[in-house]
Amino acid sequence: MEDVGLIRRGAVLIRNQSVAAVGPQAALLRSPEVRKARTFDAGGRVVLPGFVDSHSHALYAASRVDEYEARIRGVTYEQIAKAGGGIQASARMMRSAGHRALMARMANATRLFLEHGTTTAEVKSGYGLEAAQELKMLRVIRASSRGPVDLVPTLLAHDVPARFKRGRRRFLAVMIRDLIPQVARERLAEFFDVFCDRGYFSLSETRMLLGAAAQAGLKLKLHADQLTRSGAALLGARSGAVSVDHVDRLAVGDIRRLAGTGTIATLLPGTVMHLGAGPYPPARRLIGGGVPVALATNYNPGSCPTANMQVILSLACSQMRMTPAEAITAATINGAYAAGRGDRVGSLEVGKQADLAVMDVSDYREIPYLFGINHCRTVLTKGRIAWQRMA
Repeated sequence: MEDVGLIRRGAVLIRNQSVAAVGPQAALLRSPEVRKARTFDAGGRVVLPGFVDSHSHALYAASRVDEYEARIRGVTYEQIAKAGGGIQASARMMRSAGHRALMARMANATRLFLEHGTTTAEVKSGYGLEAAQELKMLRVIRASSRGPVDLVPTLLAHDVPARFKRGRRRFLAVMIRDLIPQVARERLAEFFDVFCDRGYFSLSETRMLLGAAAQAGLKLKLHADQLTRSGAALLGARSGAVSVDHVDRLAVGDIRRLAGTGTIATLLPGTVMHLGAGPYPPARRLIGGGVPVALATNYNPGSCPTANMQVILSLACSQMRMTPAEAITAATINGAYAAGRGDRVGSLEVGKQADLAVMDVSDYREIPYLFGINHCRTVLTKGRIAWQRMA
C-alpha cells in the first residue's frame, strides 16, 4: 500500500475511453500515435486515478440536521435511533419522496462526487426498509448510473420497519423469499449488505440473509463491528464477503483471522469524526497484519454527510496514522476491488477505463496535508472531461 507507482513528469495516452499507454512523458512523446493525439496539459499538477468510494448511502430524501444538533447537546446516536430517529426517520421521509425528487437528489450527489474527484461510487438502498421502497431506491440508482459517475448499486438490510418490530421473522421471510430474489432477478443490485450490530440485525439473522443473497447470486458486503465487537467481520469473511465495513471495534485476534481471507476492511473515519464518539478503526494494525484496507466516505444524512474523499484521506492520515501513499491506495485501487471494479478502474494501467482526477497540488502528499480544501481541478471519465473547475 506504500507504493503509489509515482511517475514524475508522466503522461497518459487515452484511446477509446481506455488507458492505451502510461509512463514518462519523454518516452510517450516518441510514439507516432502520440503525435496525432489531442493534448491536455495538467501543468505540473498531480494526476491520479479517480477516487472509488466503495461505501455510501448517497440516496436519501432529506437531511437529518436536527439530529446533528441533538448530538452536539449530548444525545447519542443510539438514543436517537431508539426514539424513532436515525434510519427510521430517513425511512419515513423516503416513503413520501417521489421518483423525480429522488432523481434530483441522486444527480446532486453525483455532482458532488465528481467535483471532489470521485468517478466510481457504491450507493446503497436501506432507507426504504419496506420492499416497495427499497425497489424504488434501487431503480433510481440504476437510472442515475447513466451519468458520468459509475454507480455500484447495493441492496442493504438496514433495519426492521417499525410495523415489523414485533414480527421480525415475518420481515426476514419477506426479505429472503421475495425481495432478495426479485432484486437479483431484475439485476437491480450487484451487492447485498446487512447492518449487523447491536439494535439492528443479529449474527444469526445476518447469516440467514447473507446465505439467501449469495444463493441469489449477489456479492456480499457487511456493516460490521461498528458499535460493538460482535464478530460480524469474521462472519462476513467466512461468508465470502468482498468487504467488511466500519470495523471500529476489531480486536487483535479478529485481525489475525481476517488476514489471508481476501476480504477487504473498508474504513470510514468520517463517521467517527462526525459522530464525535468511539474509536477510529485500527488501520495500522490491519495494514501491519496483512489485511487489505480501503477508505470510503459513508456519505449519508445521519452519521457522515460528506462526499469529499479528500477529507477522508486527511482523517486517515491524521487520526489513523496511515501514510499519504497508503491512504491514496486505499481510496483508489483497494476501493475499486471493494466495489467489484478492480479490473476496470482504480489505477492508471493499460486497458483500464480512463478515469482521472487532476489535483491542484504538485505533490500527492499535499492532498491530505492541506485539509479541508477541494484540490480537484479537472475530472475525466472514460477519457472525456466530465467536470472542470471554472477559473
